[in-house]
Amino acid sequence: MNQTISYYEEHAAEFCKSTLDADMSFCRNKFLKYLNPQSRILDAGCGSGRDSKVFADLGYYVTAMDASPKICEEAGKVLGQKVLCQSFEELDMEKMFDGIWACASLLHVSKEKIPNVLHKLKRALKDEGILYASFKYGDGEAIRQGRYFSNHDEWTLKKLMQDAGFEILELFVTEDVRKGRSGEKWVNVIGKK
Repeated sequence: MNQTISYYEEHAAEFCKSTLDADMSFCRNKFLKYLNPQSRILDAGCGSGRDSKVFADLGYYVTAMDASPKICEEAGKVLGQKVLCQSFEELDMEKMFDGIWACASLLHVSKEKIPNVLHKLKRALKDEGILYASFKYGDGEAIRQGRYFSNHDEWTLKKLMQDAGFEILELFVTEDVRKGRSGEKWVNVIGKK
C-alpha cells in the first residue's frame, strides 16, 4: 500500500485532472436509489473529489477520505471542505454512515487485507447501510505503473462480499468511462449491511 500511496503523492495533480470529468452517473444513480435524501455518505478513497462533490451538491452529507495527503489537498479544492486523510486500515468509526462509496479504491487493498477492511467499512455503516465498490475486472493481483491492484470478477467479488456478511443487492459489469480506456471493464457491487 505504501508504494501505491507514493505513486499518488507523486502524481496527484495529473491523476485528479484525468479522473475529474469521468462520468460515473450510471453507478452513482444505482447507489443513490438505496439512500434517502440527506443521508450521510463516506466517499472512501475519494480521489479527485468528483463523486463527493456530486453527492454534496445533491444535498447529501459527505465525508471524503483518502490515504494520500496530496490527493486530499486536490480533492479539498474541488469540494471546498477538508478531506479526511487516512487509510482504510485506519478507519475506526461505528454506525456513522447510511452509505459508503468506494469507487475504484478498494482495488488497492491486498487480498490478504481486504476482509479486515470490509469489516471496518461494515462497522462504519448504520444498520442496513449500503456499500458500493468497484474493481478492475479480472483475476489475481498486479503492480501496474507503481500501484498495487487486486482484480475481481463477478464470482470472486460475490464471495468476498458474502464472506464479509453483506447482502448483495446488485452485481454488474461496466466499461471504463475514462477517455482512451474503452474495452477495459470494471466489476461493481452494491451490498447491504
